Amino acid sequence: MRIAMIGTGYVGLVSGVCFSDFGHDVICVDKAEEKIRTLQAGQIPIYEPGLDVLMAKNVAAGRLSFTTDLATAVDGADAVFIAVGTPTRRGDGHADLTYVMAAAEEIAQAVTAYSVIVTKSTVPVGTNRKVHAVVSATNPSAAFDVASNPEFLREGAAIDDFMRPDRVVVGVENDRAADVMAEIYRPLYLRDFPILTTDLESAEMIKYAANAFLATKITFINEIAGLCERAGGDVKEVARGIGLDGRIGNKFLHAGPGYGGSCFPKDTAALARIGQEHAHPMQITETVIRVNDGVKKRMIEKIREACDDSFNGKTIAILGVTFKPNTDDMRDAPSLTIVPALIGSGAKVRVVDPQGRTEGEALLPGVDWVSDPYEAVKDADAVVLLTEWNEFRALNLADLANAMAHPRMVDLRNIYSARAVLISGFDSYVGVGR
Repeated sequence: MRIAMIGTGYVGLVSGVCFSDFGHDVICVDKAEEKIRTLQAGQIPIYEPGLDVLMAKNVAAGRLSFTTDLATAVDGADAVFIAVGTPTRRGDGHADLTYVMAAAEEIAQAVTAYSVIVTKSTVPVGTNRKVHAVVSATNPSAAFDVASNPEFLREGAAIDDFMRPDRVVVGVENDRAADVMAEIYRPLYLRDFPILTTDLESAEMIKYAANAFLATKITFINEIAGLCERAGGDVKEVARGIGLDGRIGNKFLHAGPGYGGSCFPKDTAALARIGQEHAHPMQITETVIRVNDGVKKRMIEKIREACDDSFNGKTIAILGVTFKPNTDDMRDAPSLTIVPALIGSGAKVRVVDPQGRTEGEALLPGVDWVSDPYEAVKDADAVVLLTEWNEFRALNLADLANAMAHPRMVDLRNIYSARAVLISGFDSYVGVGR
């Protein structure tokens, strides 16, 4: 199959590379000339483990290329995927569809034969019908169908998620479009991965419902963690106890500083807005958003208490600032709430993160970036574990304690046990929900 992928952001680039590895001919398109030059030079503008190797393999095989020329890419394509950004619209929380509709209009002008226009971007319910209307209005003679194909990629594990998905969701209106999508995903059909073919609106809703549910699980266990701190109990044991129930499951039950990233904050806000527009308030989702914001602020107070109720004049080492490990993504990361609060209250902050510095330097002004945890904690008054990178899971705790002016640990990911920390020379240990 010939595929055009419009947009080389996280979703578009990963999807384009993986489709080419299925054996399809893929052209990835982006307006950003510098990004395309970077990709043509074999360099990856994002951090995703294994993506550089897979991209080089398929470029070398002649199945994958990059261009700024949308018309050439779309001409003769069996499917054109829209994978542009849908950021939260300022002021109302809705997904901004400006880029999606602009892409649809350009595709309409370029399409020369029957093609399926596939929305890969996360879009509100009803968007694919709007895409259909835009294409029809721009080019009344165009032969096309639309399809909804939401992505479910976890940053840091995106290739495995694409190649071994829990499910693939395809929303279509007729058999012709369904057949094209089935051929595109044929390698997954052959390996018996679940392919759910449904209507457009259901496919759109599945994406939002899935992310809102996962955000709810995270927020629920964070609320339980807060109660454990007041009433007693260890949230790790509680999470294990409820996670063994097959109806609940153990995933997304790790207490911490709140969810962030490219999907959960944006998609919960959009779902809440969709509910408002349809006079059906999404009360659970709205509460999840509010509670998650409160969780991040509660972490600031935990750190403050560990620092004798004042940040002024204190040196604090922060280990990890990306919203999760194995990514360079800083979008809505808890660090963007926590670190500025420390600096604003007079703390000197040193940061260590294996991949976060490129984005973090612009987003976290006033911090000192260092490359080594042991350097970061030198003469510090506290160390805060904020992102659970593997590099931070087996630190020499005694060396950390010996290097600090006041050896105090605030472990916002519950990586270590209080006993292990305290016997290594720390004066205090603070976890979440323990």
